[in-house]
Amino acid sequence: MSIKNQIIQVEERLRDAMLTSDVAVLDQLLAPEIIITTHNGELLSKADDLAAHQSGAFKINQLQPSEQHIQVYDNVAIVSVRMQLSGSYKGIPTNGDFRYTRVWAMSATGWQIVTAHIGMIA
Repeated sequence: MSIKNQIIQVEERLRDAMLTSDVAVLDQLLAPEIIITTHNGELLSKADDLAAHQSGAFKINQLQPSEQHIQVYDNVAIVSVRMQLSGSYKGIPTNGDFRYTRVWAMSATGWQIVTAHIGMIA
């Protein structure tokens, strides 16, 4: 299977895990040292992200992808995907059009996200 197809599969696995707050799957897909920049500029670690899903601080009702772009460089892939999101973060409704940029790297256990950035599309 091509690397691009592998990334398409892990992106869908990630989306499903985000929708269901499946912390076990998220734990596999997020690198230990991941840096996440949220749509409001907040920096999150892996522990922060997992805790937010486990506690219910992140609640995602809809996460519909479109405009997915994937670039592969050896054992690294960059993904930019537009997402229609409906949910809440720390009790505050978060709805709208967002652009997610993720960098996936091959680790000993498989593809993991090493950094992610979420921006709101005006």
